[in-house]
Amino acid sequence: MPLPDSDRPSIIYLHGFASSPASAKAQYLSDRLRESGITVAIPDLNQDDFSHLTLTRQLQQVQDLLSTASSPVTLIGSSFGGLTAAWLAEQAPAVDRLVLLAPAFQFLDHWLPRLGADQVAHWQSTGYLQVYHYTAQAHLPLHYGFITDAQTYDEKKLQRSLPTLILHGRSDEVIPITASRAYAADRPWVSLVELDDDHSLGKVQPQLWQAIQQFCGIPEA
Repeated sequence: MPLPDSDRPSIIYLHGFASSPASAKAQYLSDRLRESGITVAIPDLNQDDFSHLTLTRQLQQVQDLLSTASSPVTLIGSSFGGLTAAWLAEQAPAVDRLVLLAPAFQFLDHWLPRLGADQVAHWQSTGYLQVYHYTAQAHLPLHYGFITDAQTYDEKKLQRSLPTLILHGRSDEVIPITASRAYAADRPWVSLVELDDDHSLGKVQPQLWQAIQQFCGIPEA
């Protein structure tokens, strides 16, 4: 049964890796959006099975949600959710605008070297790696399929021209701001705003909201 128009999200927020809809950034922005009368959906990308998370699974999950949403839809994605949003925009015509918060471009290039070759080899041979999940506040096993799946996606193919705003901290210790600079450099439809913060963007939440308001044309509540 189709959803009533009032229940159809016009904005979908995608949380980051090892996070959830309960994250501080997700809650802050969803509160601001709802105060402005905007329906926002925040799917739980963990799907009660973080251990078998993949980029492909996230894409399939959100594509199902997009089928219930009014067109056009704005995607806001944080970190790995930002990478997911970029791929969704490439595939789904219903998406007409992107807001990417410290998006996880070049994710494996930055993460795997920090793990080290021995730990990656152990992960591959045993099948699972213990990863700290910020919402669960515990280490949870993640299957190596997460890596093999992510390796099938070539970010050079992200070439759909649509309004895109990237907000990234200059002191990001997880995904260096150089990743967003490189992404924006040869895509003239992308606007990059550099902020004085780290990967969490927790110190600049009002600036995030102000930039999103302006970019999306959201009036003051």
